Amino acid sequence: MDVVDAKEAVDLATAQTYSENVFLFVPNLIGYTRVILAGLSLHFMSFHPKYCTLAYVISCLLDAVDGQAARALGQTSKFGAVLDMVTDRCTTSCLLCYLSSVYPDYAILFQFLIALDFSSHYMHMYSSLVTGSTSHKLVTSDVSRILWLYYNDSRTLFLICAGNELFFVALYLMKWVHTPIGLGVYSTYPLSLTDVTYPQAMAIISFPICFTKNIINLVQLWKASKILVGVDLAERAMAREANLKARKT
Repeated sequence: MDVVDAKEAVDLATAQTYSENVFLFVPNLIGYTRVILAGLSLHFMSFHPKYCTLAYVISCLLDAVDGQAARALGQTSKFGAVLDMVTDRCTTSCLLCYLSSVYPDYAILFQFLIALDFSSHYMHMYSSLVTGSTSHKLVTSDVSRILWLYYNDSRTLFLICAGNELFFVALYLMKWVHTPIGLGVYSTYPLSLTDVTYPQAMAIISFPICFTKNIINLVQLWKASKILVGVDLAERAMAREANLKARKT
């Protein structure tokens, strides 16, 4: 049954049985675990980088597990999709907030990335809803080939999201790790290479992926804006047509 009334939806959620409780779907339980791990990473973030990084990375990796579990068990849900989206946005934003305090000279850049991430995904989700799409990941190539390549290939989606998070984790670890990875090992290489720490190496490798992810966010924001404007124009045209018909009658 299609639920269109908010009160009816609340009543259905309240009356759901244990055997069909969406809150207790396995992928959603994985989602709650992600939230708990993200909270633990925030707790340890300012004083224990190992625990923080471990909790944060596991939380991010579980992002690839919940979707697979949902499809395998036939437990896909709108609640699960939104929970997944909100967890992603909040987890990354909390880390960027901390990075703003660690690297105050770049605070405005981190603030921009937070704003871009939230705004692009919110507008993309909303544009998907108003156009009747069942999922924000269902993007056709005629709307945007870039977004189609991003959302319709699970390997590409995982690689870009993982690389994006890896870059920010590397920036976080750079605050704590100062031992060069090449010390006493790659002595034949130039001194500049032996001075690089492993978080710096991670940041260098993952930066292009992070940059690509934020270009995709910009494309997503622009395409969603155009879709919403197009819907506005279509609705205004229909309203004018309805007014003309009403006047004739």
